[in-house]
Amino acid sequence: MDIPQKLNDKPAIQKLSQLSLGPTITAHDRFRLAPPEEVKLAATAISLNVRLRSSDMPLHMQERALNYTRSLLNDSDSAPKSLPKFNPTHLARALKKEFDTLYGPAWHCVVGTSFGSFVTHSPGGFVYFSIDSLSVLLFKTQVLLVKEPGA
Repeated sequence: MDIPQKLNDKPAIQKLSQLSLGPTITAHDRFRLAPPEEVKLAATAISLNVRLRSSDMPLHMQERALNYTRSLLNDSDSAPKSLPKFNPTHLARALKKEFDTLYGPAWHCVVGTSFGSFVTHSPGGFVYFSIDSLSVLLFKTQVLLVKEPGA
């Protein structure tokens, strides 16, 4: 069917409005039909006051990132006043080291309240979320050894 050229082409607009676009899925249906792992991750995010912004990462790894970040923030909140105040760089370093240890090398982490990014990541190695007032970008790159000529 041709798309109406003018907004006042009433017969064509009526035909478009009568087209069926398939069954309507409500937010409730989407939640009910979601796999149990996704429901668990959503419940975890809600309980930790996390907003998952974008991800290309297995669910168990996303859950680890959210839980570990929250535990680091909670630990810094309960630290004695004599210790230095929380630093986003320390959180980034700890999260990077945790993922390097658990899932292999070449993880990178950016933590802050305002930053832009454009990164290339390995498949299954990217998550971007906000927690409290901080944003966290965690991603993995592939490490290739470079051989010098004649070596």
